[in-house]
Amino acid sequence: MRDGELDDILKKAAQSHPDPDPALLDRIAQSIQPTVRPVRPMPSTAKLAGGLLLLSVAIAQIVAALLGLKGALAMNDPQRLAIFPALLILIGSTAAAWASEMIPGSRRRTAPAIMLAAASAILLALFPALFHDSPTEHFVSHGVACLMAGLVTAVPVALAGWWLLRRGFAVNRTSAGLAAGTLAGLAGVTMLELHCPNFQTWHVLVWHTAVVPVSAAAGALFAWLAGRFAAEGG
Repeated sequence: MRDGELDDILKKAAQSHPDPDPALLDRIAQSIQPTVRPVRPMPSTAKLAGGLLLLSVAIAQIVAALLGLKGALAMNDPQRLAIFPALLILIGSTAAAWASEMIPGSRRRTAPAIMLAAASAILLALFPALFHDSPTEHFVSHGVACLMAGLVTAVPVALAGWWLLRRGFAVNRTSAGLAAGTLAGLAGVTMLELHCPNFQTWHVLVWHTAVVPVSAAAGALFAWLAGRFAAEGG
């Protein structure tokens, strides 16, 4: 088919469908206008990430203060200077990843799965380098208690983060849930480092680090189930 033939077809189609009555268009516009309200734009990704960072650190500090800041007091200066800035950077990076997941079209610097892997790897490398107490007394009983305390801390962080990002929209719910769970897990680890005075290498390496992947898996699973429920309900 030539261009001229295609133009003729389009012209004939336009002629056979005249413009709608202007009065009808006015009535439609008047019926829609009362329901139209201006939408307040979402804050920038940087502002949302900053809010998530503040919420995560604040909740971790509050829970640790309630339980007792035994861990932070028992650390030496090099341990404090290595652990807490590293956790702060990881929390900030993961907060930015979660905020990006909730703003469609925003720049995605790092995928949540990569943030989870990076955070876990850094903790696995950092803890053995700082703690050299090899005994493993009460490994399981103390370990499970720390794991549960970290996960309990992660819950209000995830809820507060969801409230902050409630006006956003996750195109990929599972990916957003993974980012949320990773951020909440890092807050749980921060609380444990402030509170837990058990510096046995394997305790910190296994049980404290485990808070991050367990929390991330829980966040991804919850988001996936919520998506399935919404799809079935729709």
